[in-house]
Amino acid sequence: MKSIVLREIKSFFGSPIGYLVIAIFLIINGLFLWVFEGEYNILNTGFADLTPFFTLAPWILIFLIPAVTMRSFSDEKKQGTLELLLTKPLSIWQIVNGKFLGALLLIVMAIIPTFIYVVIISSLGMPEGNIDMGSTIGSYFGLLFLIGAYSAIGIFTSTLSDNQIVAFIVAVFLCFFFYFGFEGLASVVPNMSAIIASLGMQDHFKSMSRGVLDTRDILYFTSITVVFLSFTVYNLKSFKS
Repeated sequence: MKSIVLREIKSFFGSPIGYLVIAIFLIINGLFLWVFEGEYNILNTGFADLTPFFTLAPWILIFLIPAVTMRSFSDEKKQGTLELLLTKPLSIWQIVNGKFLGALLLIVMAIIPTFIYVVIISSLGMPEGNIDMGSTIGSYFGLLFLIGAYSAIGIFTSTLSDNQIVAFIVAVFLCFFFYFGFEGLASVVPNMSAIIASLGMQDHFKSMSRGVLDTRDILYFTSITVVFLSFTVYNLKSFKS
């Protein structure tokens, strides 16, 4: 599995993809958080916290992660190398986990530079250092679990077609639906709004952003990730047979 992870990382940084993903994520966040006027501008909020970043990041990642994962298996299918990959002395789970971890590590590399936002916000606080670290740490953990779920969805959709654009569009739709779709449905059915909203990622991400790492939220994101990785394995087994 380690060889698959290294292969993925090398392919990301052996082409402009890896650098573009990191640059685009940081530039878009930087512009909205520090330059553009609006509700996401931290300097305009008057509060020393990173709530605007953790509100904006999941929406950017809805498009960015599918752009990373769309080539995972669709490219292998298109080039005819998937059959060769499946004959290697690795189980299908190891191959899928290798692809998943490769994509996950790339997005985590894009998140790491944002730690400087914590330092900046802390220095801008009155008094200096007046920042809710519990909420900030919880939000970063929530973002990590969210990235894992998005990546699993993207890896799954890449097995559906040898066309990367199709894989990208389906992944964006599924990520959007699981993040915001249930929240939207909850507003339509007010009598069951709490139950319906709890089925979506946004509700659990917001819960973790409060600084409380509830096992229900962790179990939810872990379940979504495992389910979509299982779907991926099933699709590859069908292809192999």
